[in-house]
Amino acid sequence: MNKPSIVVSFLTKKFGDFVAVNSVSFQVYQGEIFGFLGANGAGKSTTIRMLCGLLSPTSGNASVGGYDISKQPELVKRRIGYMSQKFSLYKDLTAEENIRFFGGAYGLSRSRIRSKLPWVLEMAGLRGREHSLTAELAGGWKQRLALGCALLHDPEIVFLDEPTGGVDPVSRRHFWDLVSDLSAKNVTVFVTTHYLDEAEYCHRIMLMHAGAIVAGGSPRELKDRYALPTLEDVFIHLIGETNQERVPPRG
Repeated sequence: MNKPSIVVSFLTKKFGDFVAVNSVSFQVYQGEIFGFLGANGAGKSTTIRMLCGLLSPTSGNASVGGYDISKQPELVKRRIGYMSQKFSLYKDLTAEENIRFFGGAYGLSRSRIRSKLPWVLEMAGLRGREHSLTAELAGGWKQRLALGCALLHDPEIVFLDEPTGGVDPVSRRHFWDLVSDLSAKNVTVFVTTHYLDEAEYCHRIMLMHAGAIVAGGSPRELKDRYALPTLEDVFIHLIGETNQERVPPRG
């Protein structure tokens, strides 16, 4: 097995009395496609923002690319690519202008950006449309453009937070083909999603509910463990068990 790219130990985040992430621990290995699954509000995005150095944990610790997220957040940011669920693109800029802007934000030289520009446009399917305003692009094009911008600096680890929300099924499948290509090049991909069918593309997944991890393993392992045909069935079963444990006894 490859070395760990991400190591998380008892990571917790509280907002006042609300526990958004409750003492989660796991590891993600180099070149792995690691899925963090759960319904909206489960704590997935909060976890990913802590791991990207964008949000300080309340307690616990984690390292990303060998750097401590609490003590070395700026070094973490240099090693990763991050694609938020809103794609983070500037709608009033053209596709090419977005690429140039994010390349500069990552500290790339003009010559490096110029050399990477054709690759991003090709990957996004935007050759010939590089001068189109991003606001005018369909969801699938925006999605691939955002991924290309997140990869401009050749990061070792990529965080994708709900990357396929609101995108048509064909574009979603094409996007996952791109993710598989990244993994084949030994890039670690950490992806959050609430689409359980997408989990089948992951090497390993963690199921999250109400801020806690309720199960983990490969898609096949989870289905075999609970003798259920789909991950959706597994998730429903686990959520039911978790909710029953929280119901106080009568009397």
